[in-house]
Amino acid sequence: MIYLDNAATSWPKPPSVAEAMTKAVKELGANPGRAGHQMALEAGRGIYRTRVLLAKLFNIKNPLRIAFTQNATYALNLALLGLLQPGDHVITSTLEHNSVARPLYYLSQRGVKLTKIGLNEAGEFDLDLLEKSFQPNTRLVCLTHGSNVSGHILPIEKIGALCRSRQVKFMVDAAQTAGVIPVDVEKMNIDILAFPGHKGLYGPQGTGGLYIAEGIELKPLVTGGTGSHSEYMEQPQVMPDQLESGTPNTPGIFGLGAGVEFVLKTGVEQIHAREQALTEKLLAGLRALPEVIVYGPAEERLPVVSINIKGAETSEVGFILDKVFNIACRTGLHCAPEAHKTLGTFPIGTVRFSPGWFNTDEDIDKTIEAIKTIIKEMKGA
Repeated sequence: MIYLDNAATSWPKPPSVAEAMTKAVKELGANPGRAGHQMALEAGRGIYRTRVLLAKLFNIKNPLRIAFTQNATYALNLALLGLLQPGDHVITSTLEHNSVARPLYYLSQRGVKLTKIGLNEAGEFDLDLLEKSFQPNTRLVCLTHGSNVSGHILPIEKIGALCRSRQVKFMVDAAQTAGVIPVDVEKMNIDILAFPGHKGLYGPQGTGGLYIAEGIELKPLVTGGTGSHSEYMEQPQVMPDQLESGTPNTPGIFGLGAGVEFVLKTGVEQIHAREQALTEKLLAGLRALPEVIVYGPAEERLPVVSINIKGAETSEVGFILDKVFNIACRTGLHCAPEAHKTLGTFPIGTVRFSPGWFNTDEDIDKTIEAIKTIIKEMKGA
C-alpha cells in the first residue's frame, strides 16, 4: 500500500508508539491519579511526561495548561462552547474544517456573531480584511493554521500579533500543522491551541489536546470524577482537572507521548523539509499533465495536494487508485465544504494526496504514473 492520506491520520506510526501503548496495557493497567499504589502512580507519571513533551514541542511554559481530549474536534468544541456567550463576536475563515465551522454555526444560532475571512485576489488569506473586521465585542479570532483541502498556511504569527494588539483572544486549530511545521504559542501569541494526536504527532487515534493560556477560564462540557478534590460537589477549578473528567485514555496518551518524542528527536524542521520535498515532487509531476487541475497556493504549502482530473468523478479516481494501483488517498469534500466553495470545487470535491515522513520518492513516482495511466485509459474509453 502506498499511503497518501496522512492529512486524515498518519500511517505508519513509529514502532515506539505501539510499544508504549503495549506497556501501558500490559504493565500499567491502573487508573492514574485515582490511587496511591505503584501502578497508578507510574501511569500518572507517564501521562505527565506526555504533557511535558507537548509543552516542549509547542513552547508552552506550564504543561498543566494542556488538557487531553479524544481528538482535535472535541478540543475545539470544548474551547468554543466553553468560552463564547451570546453577543460575542468571532472572526474565523472560509477555510475551516467542520470541527470549527459547525460549532460556530451552532453558536451563531444562539446569539454569537460571526465574520468569515476568505482569500484575496492573490489567493492568500486576506490580512487587510481581517484587520478591518475587529469590532468592540470581538472576543475571539479562531483560525485553522493550515487548510486540509488546499494546503494554505495562514500567517499565524502576524495574526497573533494583531490579536494581541487588539486584546482579543487568539485560538488556533493545529490539526494539520502540529508536528508538521513549527508551532510556538509564545512567539505566535496563541492563547488557545487545539491539536490531534493521530496526525503529525504520530500518536494513535482517539488522542488530542487543548492548550489554554493562563488567565483564560473555560466552562467544562463534562463534569465528574477527576481524582482530585473529591470531597466537593463542584468541579475542580485547577487545570487540567477542570477539563479532564473521567478515566483518561492512558494507553493512547502513552502512545501519543512516544509519537511526540519521535517528532522532537527527528526535528520538526527536518520533517517539514522532507515532506515539502515529496510534495514539490508530486506537484511538479501533476502540474505537467494538462488534464489535471491542481488547487492551492503556488508557493510553500502543507504536504496536501488537491486535484481533479478533467471529466472524471473524484470518487471514481479514488476507487481506481485504491483497487488498481493500491494507492490510498481521500476524495470528496474532506469535511470542509466552505473551503471547497472558496476554491470553486463545491460540490464535486477533490482528490487529495497528503504525503508523510514515511513516504518515499518511489511512492510519488508511482502515484504520478498511476494518474497518467488513468488519464490514458479515459482517453481510450
